[in-house]
Order: sequence, then C-alpha cells, then structure tokens
Amino acid sequence: MPYLTDNWSFDPFLLVVVAVVVAHEVGLSRLRRRSIPARTRRRRLRSLSFYAGLGLLLLAVESPIDYWASDYFFVHMIEHILISFTAPILIVLGAPWIPLLHSLPVGTRRRVGRALILGSWWGPLRQVGRIILDPWFALISFNVVMIVWHFPALFDLAARNQAVHVWLMHGSFFITGVLFWLQIIPSHPMKPTATPIWQAGAVIGTNVVMFVLAMALSIFSASSWYSVYAHIPGVTLSPFADQQIGAAILWVCGDFWAVPALIVIIKRAVDQEGSLSNVLERMSHRGPVPTVDEFRPPRTSTGGRA
Repeated sequence: MPYLTDNWSFDPFLLVVVAVVVAHEVGLSRLRRRSIPARTRRRRLRSLSFYAGLGLLLLAVESPIDYWASDYFFVHMIEHILISFTAPILIVLGAPWIPLLHSLPVGTRRRVGRALILGSWWGPLRQVGRIILDPWFALISFNVVMIVWHFPALFDLAARNQAVHVWLMHGSFFITGVLFWLQIIPSHPMKPTATPIWQAGAVIGTNVVMFVLAMALSIFSASSWYSVYAHIPGVTLSPFADQQIGAAILWVCGDFWAVPALIVIIKRAVDQEGSLSNVLERMSHRGPVPTVDEFRPPRTSTGGRA
C-alpha cells in the first residue's frame, strides 16, 4: 500500500488542469442556454471523457507513478503510455474544443475568429495549422517522437532535467498523441479526413513501430541502454531486467489500444463500403464486388426492346 499512498506530489500542472476545467464548464453553461436538452446531454457525456483524460494526465505526473518512474524504467513506460495514448484518446473523444472556445467573452471570441479566418497577418499561422492537422504529419510526428525520445542520450537528458522531461518529452508525447487520434476519432467539430483504410494502416504501422522498439529494448539488446537507471540506491532489480519489463509493457499495451481501434475502423469501413469484401477490394485498388442483381440480364419490354 505505501507504493500507492505515499509519494504523491504537487505539480503546477494541477493549476493548469483546474483552469481548463473551469473554462470548459463556463463554455458548457453558455452553450446550454441556446441548446436543446438532447444536445446538452451529449456535451455533458463528452465532458466526462474529457475530464477522465485530464485526470489520467494528473495521475501520470503527480501520483507515485511519476515518483517511481525515476527509479524504474518499466514504471516510466507506464507513464508514457498514459500520456501518449490513453489520455489523448479520452480527450479527443471528449471534444472540448467548442465549449473551450465559448468560455471566451462574445466580443473576444468574434475578434479572434475574424482574425484567424480573415486576417492577413494570420496567414502563416493558418498554414501551420493545415500542416499539423494533415494526417501524414500526425502519423509521422507521433512515431518519430516515440522513437527519438527513447534514444539513450535524449532519454537520459530528460531524466536528469525536469524541464526537458515535463515540457519537451511529455509535452511532445501528448500533443502528437492528440494530433494522431484526431485522424482516427471524430471530435466535434473536427472530423477525420483520412479514409478508414488509411486509418487502419496508421494504427497497424504505429503498432509495428511499438513492437520493433520493444524488441530493440529486449530481444536485440544484451544490456541496459540508459545510464540513469544504473546503480540506483535501494533498487535490487537489475537495470537490464527492468528494461525488459518495460519493453514487455510497450509490447502488450500496443494490443490494448490497437485491437479496439482496428475493430472500430473496420466497422466504419464496412458501413461505408457495404461489405467486408468491398473493403478488401478497395484495399487492393479494385472496384467493389458486383451484386447479384448486376449479374442478371436486363429485362426487356413486351415489344422486345431493352
């Protein structure tokens, strides 16, 4: 029990989360005045997912998980899974964008909206927004960030420097995680622009990257990669065994998110294409499978003409 009850910490990130929750509730209150009850209930249900995602972020950085992550590599991997996969999924499902926008006063909201949409000075910012919301940018950046931060030099730097650890490592995990899941999960008012086939490929490809990284840390290694976990006082688990457990967590947790995501994507593709065979034909760049009616000869009229 001391592992769960002791070593909780206060991180200023808690104040950020509180401010975001207050702003979100203000936005929900303003939207409720102009919405029908059914739409208000949907927003409230989505808000529960959003708050759960924020709660997981707090759990990752303020609970004993963060404390023990400095002693055990495998706990650090649990922290990274929460920040880069689980919390972003819940936040994207929560679709907090419209309520947060409506937390601003009407005048400010309109001025900012006109500037972003029509202002000539904001042209470069709009271009950057189009780039970071592009499906390929989201997919590549998410996987690159995952790989690069596991390079020994950068991982050790983040472990020794709290600012690099929190704001660069964890920040990049979370931001690219949100961008990645925006390409998979509808998050009102944003809808994924990629096809279900692309989404399935993105999920499978990312899962393969996790598998390769896990194998590199375990099967293809004979010693620990990270000097920060060598000879920590009071830790009896060997650094290499610790690394192997962390690799197993990466390996297994890949299935926890990838399999459900693939099931949802395949169902979405079948709904769009009409059948699983049509989905497979589309993946092989062929036309849809002809229906039974298309094989039947055309009917002729009584006069003998088609």
